[in-house]
Amino acid sequence: MESNAGKIVGQMMEKDFFSQWLGIQLLETKEGFCRLSMTIREEMCNGFSIAHGGIAYSLADSAVAFASNAHGRHAVSIETSISHIRPLMAGDVITAIATEKSISNKIAIYEVQVVKDNGPLVALFKGTVYRKNTEWLNESV
Repeated sequence: MESNAGKIVGQMMEKDFFSQWLGIQLLETKEGFCRLSMTIREEMCNGFSIAHGGIAYSLADSAVAFASNAHGRHAVSIETSISHIRPLMAGDVITAIATEKSISNKIAIYEVQVVKDNGPLVALFKGTVYRKNTEWLNESV
């Protein structure tokens, strides 16, 4: 039987056309945690032939969205930042691991480690979300 977290993230992914375009694969999700992966494609690279910074950022942002919403309440980002540590190239497989660091009734904070081929850290992302009162289960998850 699929968990509520899995149902919620599945419902989100169904309408998340940007994450679909990125080619994001959901590896694991539970309340306050998410692990996603994707492959860098040539059209995601900039004039230096390295992945545009927005690609790793977007993967990490999706990981925070899924981890925070998996609690069952709508959550939206209110502040995010990223540090790019190593360049990415077409063909690289990257994984984002979102971990909840703090949660209260209205605010939650997440850290996302983005790693290349399950090895070196390539980016570090921090995301703060606002937790609304609207619940996912009231929307026929």
